[in-house]
Amino acid sequence: MNVLIGNSTVPIVVCSKFWKRFKGMMFRKKTDQGYYFPNCNGIHTFFMIQPIDVVLTDQNDIILYHYKNIKPWKIILPKRNVKNTYEFPIGILLGIEIGNKITKVKKIDSQ
Repeated sequence: MNVLIGNSTVPIVVCSKFWKRFKGMMFRKKTDQGYYFPNCNGIHTFFMIQPIDVVLTDQNDIILYHYKNIKPWKIILPKRNVKNTYEFPIGILLGIEIGNKITKVKKIDSQ
């Protein structure tokens, strides 16, 4: 799956199973993909190697909170009305504002 956020299309890993949710972006070096955590309203950045950008959305993927350049070993406490959390490589959120929508798009196979 990919998501369209602002003018960027980012490949997304869906983290709905326990192990993927547990690991997320921990221990990963530079990556060009994001991670989607359904039914998640807060995160931590323990054991992460690099800073990340984080977006918290409601059930319609309207951005309620966004955090740029979150360093390792930080916590974003659970927030009210948040349904989904997205973790992105740093720099994806340039020009993004609260109230914008994240749009899920199907991956287009290139052959």
